[in-house]
Amino acid sequence: MWKFFKRNHLIFTSLATTGGVYYYYNTTKRRPQKNYQNPSTFTSKLFGSETYADANNPILFEGLSDRPHTLWTPPSRKEMQNLLKNSSQENQIFDILVIGGGATGSGTALDAATRGLKVALVERDDFAAGTSSRSTKLVHGGVRYLEKAFTEFDFEQLKLVRDALHELPYFWVGVKGYDFLASLAGESLESSYFLTRSKALEVFPWLKKDKLVGAFIYYDGQHNDARMNVALALTAVSRGAVVANHVEVLNLLKDDQGKLKGAHVRDNLTGEEWDIMAKVIINATGAFTDGIRSMDNLQVEKIVQPSSGVHITLPNYYSPRNYGMIDPKTSDGRVVFVLPWQGNTIAGTTDSPTQVTYNPIPTEGEIQWILNEVRSYLSADIKVRRGDVLAAWSGIRPLVRDPAAKNTSQLVRNHMIDVSESNLITIAGGKWTTYRNMAQETVDKAIELFELKPLNDSLTEKVKLIGSHGYSNTMFIKLIQRFGLETEVAQHLANSYGDRAWAVAAFSEPTGKSWPVFGKRISPFYPYIEAEVRYAVHREYACTAVVVARRTRLAFLNAQVTLESLPHIIEIMSQELGWSSERRTLEFDQAVEFLYTMGLPKSNGKLTLEGVKQIKHIKPSEFEELYSRSQFQPEEIASFQKVFSDLDKSGDGLEFSDLNKALVMVGFSIPDQVLEKILGEAKLEKNRSIEYDEFLEVLSGVKEYRIDRIKGVDKATMYVQSNIPTERSSGGV
Repeated sequence: MWKFFKRNHLIFTSLATTGGVYYYYNTTKRRPQKNYQNPSTFTSKLFGSETYADANNPILFEGLSDRPHTLWTPPSRKEMQNLLKNSSQENQIFDILVIGGGATGSGTALDAATRGLKVALVERDDFAAGTSSRSTKLVHGGVRYLEKAFTEFDFEQLKLVRDALHELPYFWVGVKGYDFLASLAGESLESSYFLTRSKALEVFPWLKKDKLVGAFIYYDGQHNDARMNVALALTAVSRGAVVANHVEVLNLLKDDQGKLKGAHVRDNLTGEEWDIMAKVIINATGAFTDGIRSMDNLQVEKIVQPSSGVHITLPNYYSPRNYGMIDPKTSDGRVVFVLPWQGNTIAGTTDSPTQVTYNPIPTEGEIQWILNEVRSYLSADIKVRRGDVLAAWSGIRPLVRDPAAKNTSQLVRNHMIDVSESNLITIAGGKWTTYRNMAQETVDKAIELFELKPLNDSLTEKVKLIGSHGYSNTMFIKLIQRFGLETEVAQHLANSYGDRAWAVAAFSEPTGKSWPVFGKRISPFYPYIEAEVRYAVHREYACTAVVVARRTRLAFLNAQVTLESLPHIIEIMSQELGWSSERRTLEFDQAVEFLYTMGLPKSNGKLTLEGVKQIKHIKPSEFEELYSRSQFQPEEIASFQKVFSDLDKSGDGLEFSDLNKALVMVGFSIPDQVLEKILGEAKLEKNRSIEYDEFLEVLSGVKEYRIDRIKGVDKATMYVQSNIPTERSSGGV
């Protein structure tokens, strides 16, 4: 929704996230593909029975639908590696080897597989381990791009919006021009509309009332980015792609003519190395594009200009359930989003130069900048505190320069495909919204240049992703009825897994209670259950404890709760994978390091697996209280109540003259000018008594001041955004 102010413009967005539908393109069915590419036989273990698939028996496409059956088990990671190793045999060479398991890489593997090409994909870490899991969670055309398209008559910006809208089954439209572009893309959409000031405040009552004129509703799409990435990879596997995570390319192999013929890789979990042979190699590594390009040619110029986009997670009470808000006129010109997501609220994003690193960490200055921007349009009685930040993450936006352009310093606004002299195809730039189109163009280029023999044209505009075939908005009710799941858990499973939710529920163990019957939670605060961890291990190639970030999204929702849940998650994975005590310790240490990149405050001492099991009994230090959601500890509340009662002789409240005395009694002492400012913000008048809630409001301000002093926060040296061009302000990674 756009909200119109006299001096500012805010946008509200009605989010179209109808259950699991958000990552399914349409309902078109096609006949089964009879060319399952892998020549060796796969074993699919189906709860006690075994069925087989080979080139003559493609069990993945039984009947007239391409739907994998509900309890389908993909080939194991070991089986995938064996197929990769077999590519050294002449008749087993892959048509395409894709490097990178993010949105673009997985999408490219899927596009190639649906054309009947023999395709392999390797990812050095995990699917969506990089930027693809750290986005703003939106799939959209870009309101800012649209603005520039019309104000500067920029056809390229207009084309970007049109192409992006074409990829969406559901999405928001920001202006009537946006509606029009959506119609050009051939989509049937809800139309944007205007809200009066009073109606806008009904939708978003937290807004500042002064200067508010009205609001404008438009529609956009929202998704669970990492889970969509996993769905892409698994759909590619179901179509015959050979996919392996935690396999890193160490160097590229060339023939006598200097043309690429394969890659030398390493399993990062075991250290084993081998060669993969392929006719075409596609570099789809996002922010790490230049690393692969330099393997091909040490003298090649870098084309990636990395930019850090930071997001924070706030409690759900900072946004309505079905509406988000956009501020397109922030202090630096960048779009800032405040969106409901997975039961919480996410806000972002920043834009600042950064170095390419595997685990970027948001700075305190960037977090404070987002908080300040959010505070700027909320009502004065709503205070967004640092302790409200449940998680924070940084994603590296791979902005690129086209090496073939006349002006190589200018950034590519959409994406670009580059082919090196040795035939390395690089696809770079773009964003989640246009990943499918990028993948299609990349495979088209590979077919054109290297005379590959596909069986058909691209089908990905019509292919459903795994989990979508049997999904409905009401399937969660059947999950409740069949398995005795809690409503919140059943809705979460249906929305996150689609028809695969039945398989997830099948991994559940009885709770031992009358209700819920199945579905033991990982944490009492979120609907994730133990069965999801087991399912991720056996059906989604989860190999490490960082499953908490990309199969479930717990780490993105609450870093502290994730830490507290980590010992239990490691215990479950240890049961499934047979981890030794040393491996459990290693997994814990690596997961904690990852959580530090997700906003978990660093501990003064080393966190241990056994120690974290007792973390609920640890009293936070005064420094750590900066990150606490609850501003006061139980003993403090008890002290405040006693002091207030002792000084409230008349029973009508605390006399204003006794306020300083009360502060001394509770151990809070601050300069008079600071106290005056706090009293002004609390709108307390000196000629009346102070109620208990007002007393707590004053103590809250005092404590924030004291914590800022301990933290060393200097308002004058906070993170400052510089003005940025439109092409860098598309709303996230």
